[in-house]
Amino acid sequence: MSRAFVDEDAGGDAAAGSYTLPERTDPGYARAAAQALLRGADQGDTAGAEAATGYYWGDPALVPQVERILAEAREDENERLEQLAERFLRGPVRRPRK
Repeated sequence: MSRAFVDEDAGGDAAAGSYTLPERTDPGYARAAAQALLRGADQGDTAGAEAATGYYWGDPALVPQVERILAEAREDENERLEQLAERFLRGPVRRPRK
């Protein structure tokens, strides 16, 4: 596995990103949460994005949104977003137990 992926799941830096999300009752919340998780992973702040959204990496509830984001990334030829979306769709990150 790429060292970049290992490092980004380590917990992240609190300053790595902030996540502006609509209210949870907003119909667009799930998409915004999916985008935030992907952005958090890209910034090395998966844990922060999970805390901000209330969803975890690979959460099945967000699969339809991430599939749409993946299709858009492919259409836009955004290789990094495509890589992150594909990784999300493979499922949750397995974190070592302490």
